[in-house]
Amino acid sequence: MSPTRDNDGVSAVIVTYGRDRVLVETVRRVLELDPPPSELLVVDQTPRHALEAERELEDLAAAGAIDWVRLPRPSIPAAMNVGLRRARSEIVLFLDDDLIPGAGLIAAHRDAHWRAGASVVAGQVLQPGEEPMPGTPTPFRFNAAGRTWVTEAVGANFSIRRDLALRIGGIDENFVRAAYGYEAELCARAIAAGARVLFEPGATVRHLRAPSGGTRSYGSHLRTIRPGHSVGAFYRILRTSSPAAAPAKIAGRLARSVRTRHHLRHPWWIPVTLVAETLGLLWAVGLAARGPRLLTLAPAGSRDGARAEAAS
Repeated sequence: MSPTRDNDGVSAVIVTYGRDRVLVETVRRVLELDPPPSELLVVDQTPRHALEAERELEDLAAAGAIDWVRLPRPSIPAAMNVGLRRARSEIVLFLDDDLIPGAGLIAAHRDAHWRAGASVVAGQVLQPGEEPMPGTPTPFRFNAAGRTWVTEAVGANFSIRRDLALRIGGIDENFVRAAYGYEAELCARAIAAGARVLFEPGATVRHLRAPSGGTRSYGSHLRTIRPGHSVGAFYRILRTSSPAAAPAKIAGRLARSVRTRHHLRHPWWIPVTLVAETLGLLWAVGLAARGPRLLTLAPAGSRDGARAEAAS
């Protein structure tokens, strides 16, 4: 039997990898919101939690407070697609596993969809040390305090109409490793399908940037030769830019990667970073040549998301 579809609620999805105490604290904070989400799905890719965290998550799942899904292989977009497929509500809110949600987070996302007519809502994200910036600064920043229509979202805090997300193929699973840029590429497909993206500062979170786990599992993008951080950025360029515009954007990305205070102070890291960026570019070219890996539509009401199907 298909589950009852909640057309007025908000399903919150937390995708997690390699986090223990901060994950449990984030989950409890989300459950304590007023109003709370209609359901909270925790899509967990961590092979083994610390004992205390494992017990707390088991207790929350046993009590029905969370839908706890364990996946064997880490992939940010694949895990998000599982959450998207399993969600019962028409609005699906994706949250990071290391944040403090604002008191009105759920209501702000819901109202932005139903009252403002948005199909995608980008919430305010305050990084460590940040406070809201008055108005809508130029260039736009996601700690702005003014509501405005935008073209992107931050993965730590955004919501999307479930029917739209499934119709356009969900999250592209070619965004591998740290998966940088998947939100922008998703928004580009949504806009191409006629959707509008609203930045809603009332839907706010404080991102804690936990020092380990999550994307930090792939090391620091400033001090690694591995391409796990750069491949998504280049893949996004190739997926969202015209053939005429892509070369200039790729060159700009390469230049910005070493034009940092870190590289100014430690110039011996410049060749290492350039190697990592080049490897990421080559990887992205291969992924783009193969074509996107998008969700196939499941039967209406399906909660078969234990493994998100993808089509290349």
